Amino acid sequence: MQIKLKHIVILITLASFGGIGYGFYILEDMPQIAHKFIGSGTVGLFLIAMPLFLYKESKRRKVQDYMLTEENIRKMQGKEPKKSENQ
Repeated sequence: MQIKLKHIVILITLASFGGIGYGFYILEDMPQIAHKFIGSGTVGLFLIAMPLFLYKESKRRKVQDYMLTEENIRKMQGKEPKKSENQ
């Protein structure tokens, strides 16, 4: 069975939220360890899960479609492209 990147991202996200939740749960009893769980969960979310998700979602996209060129701005505004005088 092949594990897909989607499943890895979901697993890391759930583990991170679980770590953050557990850190807040034990915050009163063991504040030193609780802060480590909260920090680890935050790092897992923002430095591991989010870049993996962005990589997975942007694999098949063209960067040129998202650049703000004059042609793309005109498409967004619904205007016709400018035609040069000699055409």
